[in-house]
Amino acid sequence: MLTVASRLDVMNRLGRAMADPTRSRILLSLNEQPAHPGELAEALGLTRSNVSNHLTCLRGCGIVAATPEGRSTRYEIADPHLSKAVLAMLDVVLAVDDGAECADENCDVPFCCEASA
Repeated sequence: MLTVASRLDVMNRLGRAMADPTRSRILLSLNEQPAHPGELAEALGLTRSNVSNHLTCLRGCGIVAATPEGRSTRYEIADPHLSKAVLAMLDVVLAVDDGAECADENCDVPFCCEASA
């Protein structure tokens, strides 16, 4: 039986999903329209197996929903509130301290730790 996830659990699942650049790209694409793994792979310049692995993660987190269509599966954002939230996050302006050193020596987020590089 499915239960309503706690707010903290929701935040952790979303954070995990968006922490990976490929998953973020998939989410942005699915936010525009539902798609099949092959379509996502082609549109994003990725392999189908890579896309499928990321979709499995996103589905496991409850972020995307899969709908069988014959021999294929169509994926979409699971909740319309999430679609609105993704669009709202794109409008966020982050206050980044350019003089601060990066706290994570393994950070690979583009432009995040530029000042310390």
